[in-house]
Amino acid sequence: MNAPKLRSTLNPIWIRIKGVRYQATVSTSENVDVTNLKPFHEIPGPSSLPLIGPLLHFIPGGSLYTPDTKDFSAKLFKLYGPIVKLDPLFARNTLLMVYDPESAANVLRSENRIPYRGGFNSLAYYRKHIKKHENNHKKLTGLITDQGEEWWDLRSTVNPVLLQPKTIKLYSAAIDEVAQEMMNRMKSKLDENNRLQAKFDDEMNLWALESIGVVAFGIRLNCFDPNLAENSPEKKLIECVHQIFNLSNQLDFQPSLWHIFSTPTYKKAMKMFQLQEDLSKYFINKAMRNINKNEDKPDEQKGVLEKLLDINEEYAYIMATDMLVAGVDTVANSIAATLYLFAKNPEKQEKLREEVMSKESKRYLKACIKETMRMMPVVSGNLRRTTKEYNILGYHVPKGIDVAFAHQDLSLMEEHYPRPTEFIPERWLAEKNDPLYYGKAHPFVMAPFGFGVRSCIGRRIAELEIETFLTKILENFRVEWYGPPPKIIQTSINYFTGPFNFVFNDIKKK
Repeated sequence: MNAPKLRSTLNPIWIRIKGVRYQATVSTSENVDVTNLKPFHEIPGPSSLPLIGPLLHFIPGGSLYTPDTKDFSAKLFKLYGPIVKLDPLFARNTLLMVYDPESAANVLRSENRIPYRGGFNSLAYYRKHIKKHENNHKKLTGLITDQGEEWWDLRSTVNPVLLQPKTIKLYSAAIDEVAQEMMNRMKSKLDENNRLQAKFDDEMNLWALESIGVVAFGIRLNCFDPNLAENSPEKKLIECVHQIFNLSNQLDFQPSLWHIFSTPTYKKAMKMFQLQEDLSKYFINKAMRNINKNEDKPDEQKGVLEKLLDINEEYAYIMATDMLVAGVDTVANSIAATLYLFAKNPEKQEKLREEVMSKESKRYLKACIKETMRMMPVVSGNLRRTTKEYNILGYHVPKGIDVAFAHQDLSLMEEHYPRPTEFIPERWLAEKNDPLYYGKAHPFVMAPFGFGVRSCIGRRIAELEIETFLTKILENFRVEWYGPPPKIIQTSINYFTGPFNFVFNDIKKK
């Protein structure tokens, strides 16, 4: 097999392994008593060779080869059981795949207040070393890439602004306005068969960017401008974010030699990181002009940037930049997944529409969103790099081992959720005596927003955006799907890819 073909076969599988929320465990606990534990080398897993590790199992003809990478983790579980050891591949760290919620609870709860979070190493390198030439005094790089006390100072400062429900509610009216405008835009772009003439994913990303704009900057970015050019800053940023996720995966989660010399992918990534910085500056400067014109705005009209400027100017700029990276693709893909499940389960869609039209409750809406995150989460799991010894399922796990908890796989197992492959939002509302009652499952089966102090900082914002958008959709459209199911590419996040066979029937038309 030639090298390009080998890379194309291996890379999606390696992305699937590494496509989890990447963090590290920090604990001051005593070392575990290893007397009665089985040794680390006895953990089951595929055989390996020096340097290439278990590579031969991943290529066509190998025991772990699968053309659909989303099935890879489930195949590991089927072959080896609830704990699997994957030896280093091209000098990567040893990785354990763990399919046990109690083990997840034990490890995830061992964090202290400043857990180390890896991943996005190429972005961290750019921000710490390449950007250093332009701004030598800059110490912080962002929540995505910072560690230790510097990370904690930033996180503890922005928590009240981004995680308190009463603070997030201040953006409800603006988010609602953006969602309503998106409904009008969608109606104007439907063809005679009620299918979007524009690309569905492009439209969802424009909506997500416009929504994050009112939160981060307190201004409208005008993503819905009918004359918005392809080379506009808005569309450039959306494409740039796509490229950042893609290139970061190639550098950080696939076999790569960029640490040794400047590979073509590395050079392209550095250009994309620079472009994202430049585009962020454009939007920040646009927001600053508005702030300077309206210095006496009430608090509910201020964006995150303006609120943080009152606390720490450097933190304000950093968070505005990070929100533009992390707040678009993730929310847009969550919407795509939910709409698809609505379309394939029309009775659930109608039940939710009744609730939405009554304007009395959001219980079923929240249950639908949670059920989507169980079946099709944006991130497939959580990962820790151990900094203490552990007893995991009777095996001695030393320091320095990556341990991935396969929450997405766990969530689709019958032993945790009855009828796991069915979209049943009612399970989140069921009484304790109901066989579907969610409380019978271990609480660490699911973790769509991560866990602990490293959990998603944008969770409250994302939930508000998703709830508001879905409410507007159900008030305006009956969503259907035709043709084969969508394809999902699993990288650092789960990407829905086209064709997007949605039909949006306007329920207000006679």
